[in-house]
Amino acid sequence: MDSPYVNIHLENAIATIEFFHPAQNSLPGDLLSKLAETITEAGENKDVKVIILKSGGDRTFCAGASFNELIAINDAETGKVFFSGFANVINAMRKCPKFIIGRIQGKTVGGGVGLASATDFCMATKFAAIKLSELNVGIGPFVVGPAVERKLGLSGFSQIAIDANSFYEAEWARQKGLYNQVFDSVEELDEAVQKFAENLCNYNPEPMKEMKKVFWSGTEDWDTLLIERAKISGQLVLSEFTKEMLKKFG
Repeated sequence: MDSPYVNIHLENAIATIEFFHPAQNSLPGDLLSKLAETITEAGENKDVKVIILKSGGDRTFCAGASFNELIAINDAETGKVFFSGFANVINAMRKCPKFIIGRIQGKTVGGGVGLASATDFCMATKFAAIKLSELNVGIGPFVVGPAVERKLGLSGFSQIAIDANSFYEAEWARQKGLYNQVFDSVEELDEAVQKFAENLCNYNPEPMKEMKKVFWSGTEDWDTLLIERAKISGQLVLSEFTKEMLKKFG
């Protein structure tokens, strides 16, 4: 399992979307584009009643942005396009008419916290600590911020955004509202996710679609807001501070 991918598997009205990258499931631009496209297509598929979002491997759920691509950004427009990748995935999840269940098996960082926050019901293992590390490299969690704040509240979001060196345990994320349930093992998590998805398939799709609109009410401006945030990150990534920090981390 060395090659990056985004796969979708459809069985009994459950679409399981899985992404993978050998660098701790970090997400370069091409994978972000494919992920947004796959989520949109699953949402439009009449044979799909519920979506499960997961990553490959049994350790890190998502390490956020690809450091190699961040280091290679040399102009503001390229930076905006790269960070728009996360914006497009979050917006695809937001506008998808099907409930999306997050399956978070391990640590998640930066943009990965944004993906988890954009799911409609999120289940994790006790190993799924979260960190917003963006300030460490001189950027900031601008694009994922609205999604994270929507789940954690402004207090929780500002806490992990400012304390950019620290991982916050899965139980903290559950208490704050990001995770709905936390399990002791990946096996227990997978069993619970499957059972929960199967149960949702017994519901009438129409009220689920309408409830999703209700849950995401007030986010209608995100199509423009998140792109504006991507522009900010795209400019900040060009700073000498960020360039030097990326070299250290890379």
